[in-house]
Amino acid sequence: MLPTRTSSRVGHQEVARRLRVLHSRSIKNTRTVPPDGAINTLPPPRLDYKSIIENEAYHVQNIANRKLPGSGNLVEKVKELHQLHSSLVAGVNEIRQERNTLARNVKMAKTSEDRAAALQRANSRSKNIKDFLAIQEPMTSGAEIQLLHAGLQIPNITHPDSPVGPESAAKVLSTHGPERLPTDAARDHAKVGKELGIISFDEAAAVTGSAWYYLRGAGALLEQALVNYALQIAIKHGFTPVIPPDVIKADYAARCGFAPRDEPDQHGKVVHHFYHLQGTSNNLVLAGTAEIPLAGMFAQRTFLERELPARVVAVGHAFRSEAGSRGAVTRGLYRVHQFTKVELFAVTEQNQSSDMMEELRKIQIEIFGGLGFPFRVLDMPTEELGHAAYRKYDMEAWMPGRGGWGEISSTSNCLDFQARRLHIQYRTVQTSNKDGLLPQSDEADKRITFAHTLNGTAAAIPRLIVALLENGVVLNQSKQVVELRLPSCLRRYWLGNDSLGPAVSIRWIDQPITT
Repeated sequence: MLPTRTSSRVGHQEVARRLRVLHSRSIKNTRTVPPDGAINTLPPPRLDYKSIIENEAYHVQNIANRKLPGSGNLVEKVKELHQLHSSLVAGVNEIRQERNTLARNVKMAKTSEDRAAALQRANSRSKNIKDFLAIQEPMTSGAEIQLLHAGLQIPNITHPDSPVGPESAAKVLSTHGPERLPTDAARDHAKVGKELGIISFDEAAAVTGSAWYYLRGAGALLEQALVNYALQIAIKHGFTPVIPPDVIKADYAARCGFAPRDEPDQHGKVVHHFYHLQGTSNNLVLAGTAEIPLAGMFAQRTFLERELPARVVAVGHAFRSEAGSRGAVTRGLYRVHQFTKVELFAVTEQNQSSDMMEELRKIQIEIFGGLGFPFRVLDMPTEELGHAAYRKYDMEAWMPGRGGWGEISSTSNCLDFQARRLHIQYRTVQTSNKDGLLPQSDEADKRITFAHTLNGTAAAIPRLIVALLENGVVLNQSKQVVELRLPSCLRRYWLGNDSLGPAVSIRWIDQPITT
């Protein structure tokens, strides 16, 4: 049975003994924030342990619904560690108060006899107090680390409308674009790209390895056109363009809800998340998404209400060390180790994030709707939400060469999950008191609370190239490429001519042609 508040030296020593055992058994295997070797530049995350404990049954079910690896008994562990840490803190505070009282009695003594007696009492206790705190304070810090580690593994709460279950439980919210073309292996983008000479996997495999690629000629121009097309729409909607670093501290990735270290999944298989840069004192990794450096850009910032929502759009490179097994559904550009991505990111007040998520969805529909291929919007189920997302929409394009739907983007509302870890806050204004309305400029009537963060993919370039090639290629009766139809919205960003060789050209279309 774990101790409650202790009020004697014996109780304090017992708590310290128990924590020394706990500390020695598990601290070597504990991943704290920051991860081992990282230089921490941020304060520890501020988790809402009280809410977790008061809503224990909800969080247990929420963890079960998400089926996150290694999450068994997490809530119970947080509850026990929180009780233990509270007991340790109470004990330390009690002894510190005693020390302060003894010192105050010496200072406040009115006669020399009183002062001598107070000093004797202080001296007789000073060694015991010093010895006790020398053990108890490190144990209190150790309990705090253990509690934080457990708390960080608990996922965000889940939107009540999110479907429960695996990816197959996703709910289709809307469909867009022309009628779907029939499945046709001759439309496979890897085959088409090789025939047109615009994608090379063999050369990249020789230079770097599998799941890497070269874009050449029209392939490279198509990437640049897609980037600028997505940027233009995002900027039109008030997003400020940013070019972020592609290298980040692993600590920031962990605070955003990503595991920066290799960890086993529920089947014991090691999953590789990030590329690590060896020999760096800050434990640097290559960013898996621009969401991380964008969120980090706002770390430790306190906004005024009038400054929110803050909207930014980044052009960055995503590096994924785990590209999946190679097969028909992942071949070619669909799952690669590096790709260019245009990322939307927003910081909002707490009551703005639901509306902002719908705004991001509308922007994505505008971007993909202009590209002329069939796509659909999905409300993703609990097992696809990861740690950080409260709700997540995915958008999938029809890819006839692959023979199915393929994900091209996602949008996530993370509520204050990332903000609590990165200390992104804003000042709220109390609008009334017993005497009526308060002036907006009255600093005394403002309080600080955590913001909400959201992210969304404006353009994952390789996936869009897959969709454009497989839906836009025109084949003759011999299944040879004779034309590539691309949406005219990209033409203003096209830097080359319309020729793809002696027998193939680009045809720019305003409306998608489905036959």
